[in-house]
Amino acid sequence: MYAQMVETGLKNVRSIDDMGQEERAFQARIDEGIKIEAKDWMPDAYRKTLIRQISQHAHSEIVGQLPEGNWVTRAPTLKRKSILLAKIQDEAGHGLYLYSAAETLGVSRDDLLAALHSGKAKYSSIFNYPTLSWADMGAIGWLVDGSAIINQIPLCRCSYGPYARAMIRVCKEESFHARQGYDIMMSLCKGTPEQKAMAQDALNRWWWPSLMMFGPSDAASVNSAQSAQWRIKLFSNDELRQRMVDQTVPQIEYLGLTVPDPDLKFNAETGHYEFGEIDWSEFNNVLKGNGPCNRERLQTRVKAYEDGVWFRDALLAYADKQAAVKAAA
Repeated sequence: MYAQMVETGLKNVRSIDDMGQEERAFQARIDEGIKIEAKDWMPDAYRKTLIRQISQHAHSEIVGQLPEGNWVTRAPTLKRKSILLAKIQDEAGHGLYLYSAAETLGVSRDDLLAALHSGKAKYSSIFNYPTLSWADMGAIGWLVDGSAIINQIPLCRCSYGPYARAMIRVCKEESFHARQGYDIMMSLCKGTPEQKAMAQDALNRWWWPSLMMFGPSDAASVNSAQSAQWRIKLFSNDELRQRMVDQTVPQIEYLGLTVPDPDLKFNAETGHYEFGEIDWSEFNNVLKGNGPCNRERLQTRVKAYEDGVWFRDALLAYADKQAAVKAAA
């Protein structure tokens, strides 16, 4: 249980005796399961932790459109094109929900975007990998969005109200994304040998980055223990990663594909799959900006933002004019 992780990092978490009166009342509300709202008092560290996490989540949704956008014009059928367009549109909406949730904490969207475009702010490392075939659209929906659901469902119960409520709709839409991805893989696996080989190749390339999405083991992490006390984080990275493996391996077997892990085996005693070591050096290298598509993704985002300046200015000018007309009336 995640409580065990908190126990191991307890020395790094503030005790009740070390808290002031306001902080004690704040922690008591969290312990009772009462949501913290935007106008409630909160510790500065709580606010900063949420801004970092929510903004990183929002950036990931926005940047996450880019790997799939490359395949809109190359979708094999009109139906697949329309489904992919709807999915990409959903991701844009998720980013907007989350930027709005972050703004309730007193940070401006312009500042959040500036941090992203400068490279200061991070987004999920998974989106720095290239999409080499149509099967990658299936692997992303199935594995990447499937992992995102596992990570995000607990956030619907996190302590900060605006974030928790935004995640309810996000998770419902992500479940559609995962299903459409699996449907693509199913169609490929039922097709020609070449199509099934394409599906296997996509699985081989996306399996390990999908496991990395949950982040390194955080059992002894100072930040994770504090986030657990504040109920921002409800499960450890390792617990969520194990759920992903246990959920996905039977699906891989059903498709007739092979898990790209020679060390994978089922432990009948624990009821869980045991898997091989993750190459965290690759994960850290991508986080540092050295992944296959880091520079391309950031350049594309910055260009899109700069190309849209005229439109944002026009919207603001129209809004100012309407406000002036209303004031004059």
